[in-house]
Amino acid sequence: MNTPIPERRIDELLARYAQSHRHPMNEIIHCICVPAIMFSLLGLCWTVSPAVALVVAAASLAYYLRLSPSFAVGMLAMAALMLVVLARLPAGAVLPVSAVVFVLAWIGQFVGHRIEGKKPSFFEDLRFLLVGPLFVLAFLYRRWHIVY
Repeated sequence: MNTPIPERRIDELLARYAQSHRHPMNEIIHCICVPAIMFSLLGLCWTVSPAVALVVAAASLAYYLRLSPSFAVGMLAMAALMLVVLARLPAGAVLPVSAVVFVLAWIGQFVGHRIEGKKPSFFEDLRFLLVGPLFVLAFLYRRWHIVY
């Protein structure tokens, strides 16, 4: 007799997140805006102190590691790239760039959800603010045949 394999927590979270992200245009918008929001949040933290941005990134990575080591590696690469970009920006540019990107990306997100006809997932569960980047990364992983 075959025993069904229990669903992993990451699979459950991605499936729940996907319920309000099925429209192709909303998915495209999310693939652009979610990384932009991640970048802008790290940038806003960076303006307080680069150490704050590193702590936020590390805390997020600890959560991702619990969900999926493979996703944690991908998120580490994304966060590292974003932190390198922030480090190379002129100090006076980090705050205005981050603020503009943050506002524009959230406008994009809400436009996407207007197209979708469903409210953002994080309205029901704040964890989905951390699942959104994994949803985007899952697209890349599937395309590159990386198991998560």
